[in-house]
Amino acid sequence: MTTRRLRGACCVGAEEEQGRREERRREYLPTTTMRAFSTLVLGTVLFASQNGAEAFSPAARTKVLNDLKEMRMSGAGGAAAPDYYVEANIGPPPDLPSLLLHNRIVYIGMPLVPAVTELVIAELLYLNYEDQSRPVTMYINSSGTTTASGQAVGFETEAFAIADVMRYIRPPVNTVAIGQAFGAAAMILSMGQKGGRAALPNATIRLNQPKSQAQGQASDIAIRAREVAHNRRTSCELIAQATGKPLSVVMDDCQRVKYLQPDEAVEYGLIDRVIRKEDMSPLMKPSFMAAL
Repeated sequence: MTTRRLRGACCVGAEEEQGRREERRREYLPTTTMRAFSTLVLGTVLFASQNGAEAFSPAARTKVLNDLKEMRMSGAGGAAAPDYYVEANIGPPPDLPSLLLHNRIVYIGMPLVPAVTELVIAELLYLNYEDQSRPVTMYINSSGTTTASGQAVGFETEAFAIADVMRYIRPPVNTVAIGQAFGAAAMILSMGQKGGRAALPNATIRLNQPKSQAQGQASDIAIRAREVAHNRRTSCELIAQATGKPLSVVMDDCQRVKYLQPDEAVEYGLIDRVIRKEDMSPLMKPSFMAAL
């Protein structure tokens, strides 16, 4: 009997100790989670600084996303994430594009390559699903399908896909040019809701024709050249529809590089107004803050 009582007391003591350990683990879980997330972010920054452009390759992006997924699955401390601490959801902070998305803001800040197009279209479709009445604001700071130096990095079909989705979804899409809107990006700028197309005072807008990336045999180059000519005409047709100008005028203007300052873009019909400091509305509290 004495032996059984001792064993029972030992079992009760072990259960109490396990309970205290579990309570301490939950108390320190938020700190552990944030520390692990910060370590991952710092590691990513160091990787980018050491590897240069390779840090932004698809392989590097996939590795970072897999690391984030693994951290969320493991809970950064052995527990399944997300966890709760004092009735609050615990997890890594959201990324900046997600915070902008809460306020129905889509930002294009890179050349129009497939990865950018994929993200922009996904955001537009999501906002259409979330609320079909509230407008979407698209900020554009892009060199189009080329780099700032003029090297071709994408195809005009990327811009056509974004323009088609802008017209496909029900919410009106207001466009704002900041910095630069070159080539295909200028076409996207003009495809915004009439009356809702704007530019900041020091933005630069440029019209130009697409560049060919054809290589290989002469027959392949000829096929690609016909496709480039077709894309050029399609882009000019979209601009002509948005500006109300004859197609022949737009085709002539896109024959060579044509730079437009914001006021000139208003006269051309690409945008409707220039947003100056006195026209800016007071800053509103972001909607996502209400959920914190």
